[in-house]
Amino acid sequence: MNFRFSSMNLPRFPRLSDQEIKELIKKAQEGDITSREKLINCNLKLVFKVVERFLNRGYEVEDLFQIGTIGLIKAIDKFDLSQNVKFSTYAVPMIVGEIRRFLRDDQPIRVSRSTKELGVKILKEKEALMVKLGREPTISELEEALNYPREAIIEALEAGQNLASLFETVHQDDGDPIYLLDQIKRTVDEEQSLLENLSIKEVLNKLEPRERYILINRFFKDKTQMEIAKTLGISQVQVSRLERQALLKLKQYLNES
Repeated sequence: MNFRFSSMNLPRFPRLSDQEIKELIKKAQEGDITSREKLINCNLKLVFKVVERFLNRGYEVEDLFQIGTIGLIKAIDKFDLSQNVKFSTYAVPMIVGEIRRFLRDDQPIRVSRSTKELGVKILKEKEALMVKLGREPTISELEEALNYPREAIIEALEAGQNLASLFETVHQDDGDPIYLLDQIKRTVDEEQSLLENLSIKEVLNKLEPRERYILINRFFKDKTQMEIAKTLGISQVQVSRLERQALLKLKQYLNES
């Protein structure tokens, strides 16, 4: 789905400098409606850029755009002018959090009929390939056999999984367990509690390069520990340990500051 910002048929608004934004935020937080509206209008393109990450999920882009705008408004109301941070750095995770909260709360277990039907086809083909290959087929092999896109196959397989506890132990290594929670995306509340802290960006630079890479990819780029482990060429157990270690350092630095 190729959807452009111009398709929203919104009037064009000028790009504001950081100083102009902070001046408008100050007035908006003091109750100036005109400044508030100007801030919203001049940052609608930022909202759309975030919304692009959530397209093709069964929701109209206009609906996601409206939800994202609510996140922008919350960012305007909560932005701390005493911190030396760009407004966009603070606003983006607020917009992301608002959209994710909407997606999570709006019938999170809904599965379309087409996905269910594909799930049945996958199971049948999977059983046939297991007999033929003598092992469980890979996603690539299912993709080739069924002639369906990889993304659709993965979605159908995930939709057919039974619900499990986030704290179910999936791997144990020398007394250091990896929970199911570690293998999925961070929840909105966990992520937002970190990203809403305006000192994070500065404090991240104090971490070791690998620790910084892990936190940025986990909390800013929404990657799983498994994905990061493959990129770094280490195990998920090591990523899990490094992540906890980096978070402890982060909290310590924030407390000191």
